[in-house]
Amino acid sequence: MAHIGKHVKMNEPAFVHETAYIYGKVTLQKDVSVWPYVVMRAEMHEIVIGEKTNIQDFVMVHVGNTTPTIVGKNCSITHHVTIHGCTIGDNCLIGINATIMDGAIIGNNCIVAGHSIVTEGAVFPDNSIIAGAPAKVIRTRDSGAANAGNAEWYFQNALRYAKGEDVQT
Repeated sequence: MAHIGKHVKMNEPAFVHETAYIYGKVTLQKDVSVWPYVVMRAEMHEIVIGEKTNIQDFVMVHVGNTTPTIVGKNCSITHHVTIHGCTIGDNCLIGINATIMDGAIIGNNCIVAGHSIVTEGAVFPDNSIIAGAPAKVIRTRDSGAANAGNAEWYFQNALRYAKGEDVQT
């Protein structure tokens, strides 16, 4: 069964998997989905997950020593990602196994490629495609509509899971 701490605010999330562990000052906005084995910990600062954002399997969300973790709306935080004391804008896709560190800021409509390492304090403007270790902008393109479409698919899938329908027909 999921552990939802007493300080967690759930503003009508679409789905929170029973294996999720969520502690501290965490806010899940409307239509958020939290998938298997997600851990969120907010001891010193807050975590806010924006509307219709999905936090996928095995994601770790934590706060920094001096920074909260804020994720915008319509984002996909994909499998095995670590986000740590950073800010992610609206309509972003964070690729599998990427890491985003303390004080980093990802603008709106961005993609962070899988396995990228966004270092502490790095700032990336809207419409960036970001890749590498350390991560850098490799291209500029507005990926907002495609990223929001991916988030919508996860939202619809979350509604099915919430009804106990884990196979799409």
